[in-house]
Amino acid sequence: MGIPRLSVKRCFIYMTCATCMILVVMNVRQKELWHSFKLEPEQSQLPHVNSELKKILNSSETTDLINNSVVKILNSSKKPWFMKGGSRQPSPAPKVETKERKRNRLWPDDDSDDDRITNQLMYVPSDYNKTFAKNHPKKIMIPHGMNEAKTGSDVFIQLGCPISTCVITRDDPETADLILFKDYVTHVGHRPPNQVWALYFLECPYHTQTVKNAIVNWTATYRRDSDIVAPYEKWQYYDSHVKQLSQTFNYASNKTKKVAWFVSNCHPRNERMLYARELSKYIQVDIYGACGNLHCSRTHACFRMLDNDYKFYLAFENSNCQDYITEKFFVNGLGHNVLPIVMGARQQDYEKSAPYRSYIHVDEFQSAKELASWLHHLDEDDDLYNSYFEWKGTGEFINTYFWCRLCAMIHDNYPPKYYNDINEWWRGDGICTLKSWREKSKQMT
Repeated sequence: MGIPRLSVKRCFIYMTCATCMILVVMNVRQKELWHSFKLEPEQSQLPHVNSELKKILNSSETTDLINNSVVKILNSSKKPWFMKGGSRQPSPAPKVETKERKRNRLWPDDDSDDDRITNQLMYVPSDYNKTFAKNHPKKIMIPHGMNEAKTGSDVFIQLGCPISTCVITRDDPETADLILFKDYVTHVGHRPPNQVWALYFLECPYHTQTVKNAIVNWTATYRRDSDIVAPYEKWQYYDSHVKQLSQTFNYASNKTKKVAWFVSNCHPRNERMLYARELSKYIQVDIYGACGNLHCSRTHACFRMLDNDYKFYLAFENSNCQDYITEKFFVNGLGHNVLPIVMGARQQDYEKSAPYRSYIHVDEFQSAKELASWLHHLDEDDDLYNSYFEWKGTGEFINTYFWCRLCAMIHDNYPPKYYNDINEWWRGDGICTLKSWREKSKQMT
């Protein structure tokens, strides 16, 4: 029997059918492979992230406990330029009438309860013309001190200031837009009518000079009611609604010692030495330095000792003054895995400047004995002790970019102002106290 003859047409039809069948089989197999690797919708999302996001969106409580990754998700694309990894730049402020200037919240009269630092960092005047400003930069004259501020405009450019069209000079005061006096005012010659005189203080009133015969327009100090607030540190939350996070680390683990204190000034302008000695009657207080019988050179080894051995640290300032909170609290205390006990500024000052529930203020207790009793209670309850560390991960300490803000504020169409009595504002009644704030409050009632 012979082999049947196939026409060209029939061969083409057979080949086409075979090819189609192969393609169908391959397509089905490809879909099977794809679905075997593809997650279902509910599998491709993190359920704990979804639930925590709902908590944030539906709750205004400041004690929401959320996962660290949620904070990053919420803020990674919103971080302003002055935060770590931030890139969001300010836009020109909307034009407002003179009577509506408070909307920008840049000055103490605009918002007396806030330090306005972030507002100033994100401020660009509505009529700011960078090209014109480059050709007509604002001049800041520094007659003495602040040697770290080099002449010229480099500091503003290197810091990446949104408004960098300023120059620093050390002479020619009559052409300056602003003269910045550190610690004291010197008479520098003829003063043009629109020239701003700003006074910069880093230390508290007990350690600064009285200002004589000078009309000061702006202040730059650690106080929150200063025109340009210059704090020792500035805490910024990632999300103002998230002030606590659950922690997995046990900050009490293996710690066998109670209270530590590094101190060298034994004659302060408050009663911190008396208080520490009274406290030591009821709980172990190890005092290192010139004022105690223990020694540590404040090297990394000393601070590792705080992290590993001690549960509490006395972050006592040398003076009790409004808003006076220094590195004793921010660096020695919050910078380590130890719970700071604070004395210095008022309770409400710490509430505004420190992370939520990150410290214990001595004025919360009627006596050192009562404070010691609470510390013993915390020492015996790890969960309660660890609750004072739930602020960690909710924000960061930011660079407040003093020079950037000073430059920006000179470009603002700022309202004319001056201090009737700069000494009364700086060191008047109620600004500082030699006793505790608790005792001062009792005397006033």
